[in-house]
Amino acid sequence: MIPLLDLVAQYNTIKPDIDAAIQEVLNSAKFILGPNEKTFEQEAAEYLGVKHAVGVASGTDALVIALRALGIGQGDEVIVPAYSFFATAGTVLTVGATPVFVDIDPKTYLIDLEQVSRAITERTRAILPVHLYGQAADMLEINEIAAKHGLSVVEDNAQAFGATYHGTHTGALGDLGCLSFFPSKNLGAYGDAGMVTTNDDKLAELVTMLRTHGWKKKYFPELLGYNSRLDEMQAAILRVKLKHVDAWNSRRREIVEVYNARLGAAGIMIPTAAAERTHVYHLYIIRVKNRETLKEQLKLSGIASEIYYPQPLHLSAPCRELGWVEGTLPVAEKAARETLALPLYPEMTDEQINEVINAVIELAD
Repeated sequence: MIPLLDLVAQYNTIKPDIDAAIQEVLNSAKFILGPNEKTFEQEAAEYLGVKHAVGVASGTDALVIALRALGIGQGDEVIVPAYSFFATAGTVLTVGATPVFVDIDPKTYLIDLEQVSRAITERTRAILPVHLYGQAADMLEINEIAAKHGLSVVEDNAQAFGATYHGTHTGALGDLGCLSFFPSKNLGAYGDAGMVTTNDDKLAELVTMLRTHGWKKKYFPELLGYNSRLDEMQAAILRVKLKHVDAWNSRRREIVEVYNARLGAAGIMIPTAAAERTHVYHLYIIRVKNRETLKEQLKLSGIASEIYYPQPLHLSAPCRELGWVEGTLPVAEKAARETLALPLYPEMTDEQINEVINAVIELAD
């Protein structure tokens, strides 16, 4: 079986360093906010080109804490794309605000900027673009729109660690950036982990307080916070992996070149890479009309595939309660019916790559 992602193969390439890092943490018995956590924050900040990187327990927590740091809550609106992982919208609801959905570009799947401008009201507080599948949204225009209307920008950077936009890393392009280190991510932990990035000193202080019960001084909360700290063990693992992420992302792009050349020549709709951006291809997405059939036939052929995402956010049960109905955001709805992720990971062999390509060309409609 060719998996969608092979974390065992990845582990085997870095096993001595991972094992040593884990053993070091066990030997130290420093499990919460220890030296690896602090050092990883510094290393991640340096890599991304930001002043502050604050480790938290997950990518979802990163979004919640970022929104809270901006003071967003009841009565506020946040503009989000209709096509993403549910946390993009769910976290807005969690803080008591209202997600306002806009459609996506049919080629890149990124937020439609014309619709962003039209969606702004007197209640809008922020824009939350998603760097979907590993490609940066058009942050120059998003920041211009935000500045014009006095809005904050929160980057959902869960899928794009290492991606760049006009030479700047994602996560360093908005007021706050939110990272996920879920195991399947290009830079993934061995459990849940996340991070909030910013160049703003005050926001960094608020994020740091919010992740630990609202404390500035231990046991003296100054605001209602959370218990959401980056685990020391995960930080140690991420420090090892950070040294390899550029090489892994480069290998992903090499595989994508092969995929694109052959699948594109066969008439299959392949990913679109926008100009002035470095795509890191967290997922390799094709579009086909017979998606469900193709997925099942690939499985029978020993090839994994997955759907990201089968339901646009505005049609999820929690968001339908806001009045959203089918047909309102047709591009996102069509993408949810037609997109399919194929296997993509740095350790793929040429034989596996060709096997996937041959099967898709034979079975796709």
